Amino acid sequence: MTTSEYRVTGMTCGHCEMSVREEVGRIDGVEHIEVSARTGRLTVTAPQRVDDGAVLAAVDEAGYTAVPVG
Repeated sequence: MTTSEYRVTGMTCGHCEMSVREEVGRIDGVEHIEVSARTGRLTVTAPQRVDDGAVLAAVDEAGYTAVPVG
């Protein structure tokens, strides 16, 4: 399993978290998503590395902006 972390800007509530979780969850291979509006963190876990571009596009589709951390 691999874990990728991102900083998401623009989230303010649980609905924001749900929107990001829903879009990122559509990416093939993603098994677990943790997202927090309070910290602005998104953690994606999958058996193999998930393409950063796919995650960033999914977050954008949800209406927010993300950048990889680390």
